[in-house]
Amino acid sequence: MTEIESVERSLRLSRALTLAGLALLAAVYVRALAFTQVEATQGPAQKIFYVHVPSAWVAFLAFGVVGVCSVFYLIFKEPRLDRFAASSAEVGVVFTTAVLLTGPIWAKPIWGAWWTWDARLSSTLFLWFLYFAYLVLRTAVREPGQRARYSAVLGILGALLVPFIHLSVKMFRTLHPQPVVLNPDGPTLPGSMLATLLFSLAVMTILYAGLVWHRYAQAERDEARAMRVADDAR
Repeated sequence: MTEIESVERSLRLSRALTLAGLALLAAVYVRALAFTQVEATQGPAQKIFYVHVPSAWVAFLAFGVVGVCSVFYLIFKEPRLDRFAASSAEVGVVFTTAVLLTGPIWAKPIWGAWWTWDARLSSTLFLWFLYFAYLVLRTAVREPGQRARYSAVLGILGALLVPFIHLSVKMFRTLHPQPVVLNPDGPTLPGSMLATLLFSLAVMTILYAGLVWHRYAQAERDEARAMRVADDAR
């Protein structure tokens, strides 16, 4: 099996995994709407919680992966680490966009406003702009080594913002509630809500894996084709 054939196989498998994730995401909302109790205070509007929170989890996971891959790239100068970081960053921006879109839809009936400049919202928006700049940087810098180094530095700086966003509800006064799963006394959600949330977290993680794998395989295919063209030109 040639390198390009191997990459094409990865593309097919990653596409199947992504489609499976999307199908399971539909199952998440069937469970959320039909088999999960309605929250007593917020009512049906709370159901968006099962997309909003897992999207945030996956965005943070994606940017954490960017940070780790970027650190190792600066140490080992391995191009595959740079390509994987870029793939994870692209997917992370998509999921952060989902967070920023679903948040206001949830906030309007609960807070009475689409947006408020509290610490978590503001820092999440800043994170989105930072990684959007990361993607713009990668299109602007043509020399591969220079592009990878600049991207790695920016990717590490963005990853450092993730724990700050997570802890912002404890560090500042904010409209966001305190953690209902990751807290010292254990989860405070009722059983059916917690089960649906964990199901959604697993599904979103599968979707993340499929999308990153697919985008990475595309990058590997493009690199293999470029090398073949360069060899033919000699």
